[in-house]
Amino acid sequence: MEWQPDEQGLQQVLQLLKDSQSPDTATQRAVQEKLEQLNQFPDFNNYLIFVLTSLKSEDEPTRSLSGLILKNNVKAHYQNFPPNVADFIKRECLNNIGDPSPLIRATIGILITTIASKGELQTWPELLPQLCNLLNSEDYNTCEGSFGALQKICEDSSELLDSDALNRPLNIMIPKFLQFFKHCSPKIRSHAIACVNQFIIGRAQALMDNIDTFIESLFALAGDEDSEVRKNVCRALVMLLEVRIDRLIPHMHSIIQYMLQRTQDPDENVALEACEFWLTLAEQPICKEALSGHLVQLIPILVNGMKYSEIDIILLKGDVEEDETIPDSEQDIKPRFHKSRTVTLQHEGGEGEEGEDIDDDEDDDDDTLSDWNLRKCSAAALDVLANVFREELLPHLLPLLKGLLFHPDWVIKESGILVLGAIAEGCMQGMVPYLPELIPHLIQCLCDKKALVRSIACWTLSRYAHWVVSQPPDAHLKPLMTELLKRILDGNKRVQEAACSAFATLEEEACTELVPYLSFILDTLVFAFGKYQHKNLLILYDAIGTLADSVGHHLNQPEYIQKLMPPLIAKWNELKDEDKDLFPLLECLSSVATALQSGFLPYCEPVYQRCVTLVQKTLAQAMMYSQQPDQYEAPDKDFMIVALDLLSGLAEGLGGHVDTLVARSNIMTLLFQCMQYQDTMPEVRQSSFALLGDLTKACFPHVKPCIAEFMPILGTNLNPEFISVCNNATWAIGEICMQMGVEMQPYIAMVLSQLVEIINRPNTPKTLLENTAITIGRLGYVCPQEVAPMLPQFIRPWCTSLRNIRDNEEKDSAFRGICIMIGVNPGGVVQDFIFFCDAVASWVNPKDDLRDMFYKILHGFKEQVGEENWQQFSEQFPPLLKERLAACYGV
Repeated sequence: MEWQPDEQGLQQVLQLLKDSQSPDTATQRAVQEKLEQLNQFPDFNNYLIFVLTSLKSEDEPTRSLSGLILKNNVKAHYQNFPPNVADFIKRECLNNIGDPSPLIRATIGILITTIASKGELQTWPELLPQLCNLLNSEDYNTCEGSFGALQKICEDSSELLDSDALNRPLNIMIPKFLQFFKHCSPKIRSHAIACVNQFIIGRAQALMDNIDTFIESLFALAGDEDSEVRKNVCRALVMLLEVRIDRLIPHMHSIIQYMLQRTQDPDENVALEACEFWLTLAEQPICKEALSGHLVQLIPILVNGMKYSEIDIILLKGDVEEDETIPDSEQDIKPRFHKSRTVTLQHEGGEGEEGEDIDDDEDDDDDTLSDWNLRKCSAAALDVLANVFREELLPHLLPLLKGLLFHPDWVIKESGILVLGAIAEGCMQGMVPYLPELIPHLIQCLCDKKALVRSIACWTLSRYAHWVVSQPPDAHLKPLMTELLKRILDGNKRVQEAACSAFATLEEEACTELVPYLSFILDTLVFAFGKYQHKNLLILYDAIGTLADSVGHHLNQPEYIQKLMPPLIAKWNELKDEDKDLFPLLECLSSVATALQSGFLPYCEPVYQRCVTLVQKTLAQAMMYSQQPDQYEAPDKDFMIVALDLLSGLAEGLGGHVDTLVARSNIMTLLFQCMQYQDTMPEVRQSSFALLGDLTKACFPHVKPCIAEFMPILGTNLNPEFISVCNNATWAIGEICMQMGVEMQPYIAMVLSQLVEIINRPNTPKTLLENTAITIGRLGYVCPQEVAPMLPQFIRPWCTSLRNIRDNEEKDSAFRGICIMIGVNPGGVVQDFIFFCDAVASWVNPKDDLRDMFYKILHGFKEQVGEENWQQFSEQFPPLLKERLAACYGV
């Protein structure tokens, strides 16, 4: 006997569905409670599917809502559905997939996919064959409904469908889908392509077997009049470019011609998909060869796509010039992510290397729009192509640029400035001759009457900051800085934001060149404090932090401290402990403390105390949450991470002055807990080890009593799976051993074998290799007897990883360690002595006693092997190495 609803029960469910469409919050709460009660009845879900599929007298939104509530129940507790209920729901779904209403069909499709993704593809064997059979139905609704459901299943379960678990259904499904590329309904053609597209990136075998048919079928649809079909064709070709470029190369000329047309498609969604093609092609080795002949067509199309559309301008309130007094709405403020501290070393010819950082500054200025649009994609494509073609791009661009940059219509002029910024990285060399004229023009654009022109000019100028700083300061740096500072105080919030970001870039490039203007810069930044709304305040903190990083100790002047610190501390006192705005402010203060050093002393106590409190609160909440997860919320770990990083900044900036602060707090106990924080966020441990190293340098007497407990934890964290944690733990061990001296001996065994393993691992990031080498050298410096026997196992990678590091304290102690170990175990370096010679030659001016150690080892080796063998040996040296060793050490 088929299940039938009880009239009274049905009325109750319908009333609930009606109530849940009410905007009133009290009603919504009652609905939630009622839902939880009804979910106690096993056949409540039968009522829901009945309303969705059979109660045709109800209006469609109510029926669809019934299906969506059922979908949520399936998601939450499908495993508890009685088998007869589950079977009834599945049967009803398949029997009604062809409902005449597109809304109901789509809802049933979503429901089917949700059941399928609950591991039910395996236990619902008839699902895929039935849906595929229904595709043959003469009835359009049935065919479309089934295809809709299949498309959702393909999206959700593409990997499972291509596995042995289900007997490889794709062998039947893909050829079936390909037949429908020729269907008379555009909606069905579109579904068919979308289904197959799900399997390109995973290189499903069934698709690879039919790849030529697939590509031919796509070409046949090139002229399709339906925009959704064209969009899916473009999407397919972009993915094939990544996965099966070999099959596209024979047709590349005509594909490029097609994509040139589609990038100008009247439907922006199609144009956007097509524009992705150029971005993807630029990453392929064949790009230059394939595109060279087409640049003359492509460049104007990309440039044209870089204009704001009318919709963009409306969304960006392009006509609103002054909005600085309007508060920001909270949802406009993107969550910020704190980048945890990683300890790096200074390199030859440049500052410390930034970790593998991705620059995401491509056209920052319109991130309030739907994040990705034709303008951004065109700009990104031009940027990557400029990096591929370099100067060869300019003959196609320069004639266009003149017309754009001086155009009377601001929208066109604005796009020209964006073009100029997009090519800055790739075409820099070729642009240099034009910059003396262009930069003043751009600086003039900073005063344009349109806010969107002013903001893009900020961005583009920041892309040329490196060149500006390389010229005499009066030429461009001074005028640029003067105008940018005015823009920081612009009446328009978008301009303020762009100017602050651009200024931060300029600070990074100019560094100490800014020192003469510090007073003027600080006046502006401090004035902005009183003027900015919420969102831009966060960017202002960044500009102040970057300024401190860039000018360093030059900031430590009473007049500068007097300007800068009061507003920062006022904000600091205003913010509550649970306010996320503390993150950027803490980061900013960390940079300021490091720069001011002793100048920060008057402010350090309340800052220090609060950081300790933040760590303590987070740990306490984590503890409560782990004991009673249903009673307490999980803490936001970021508070703890940022606080630990600021404490590191204080320890680094104040050095020995933190002694009294540490003595009066329980930071060592807290640190012990943070270091053992085994959870999904390795950043907690990463920041803990950085702080441990900084405290070791600043006030070791407080750290020493804990070493016996800390060392085993450091040893277990030498796991290169978490690069940054491992890096900071390694660095901290090196700092500890310099303080411990001989007393380090009992701990060597806990760490040495892991360090030797890491330095020999292929593909280990440079920063980690360098820190590992330094620490091994330092361990050898304090305990040579324990470490020297291992020399042959690490000397070669040790030498190669330290040859590019600047002369500094860390390098000095590490090389002393190696020299002492060679004294203990000279045989350990014989095989790799040439590497040692090369590493020694990398020193510019070692201290005298270290130079003597090098001298003795080189000459000792030479005497050991004899003049004739040494001659043979030194023949292998590159000429530069030979010269340096002869000049510095007379060998």
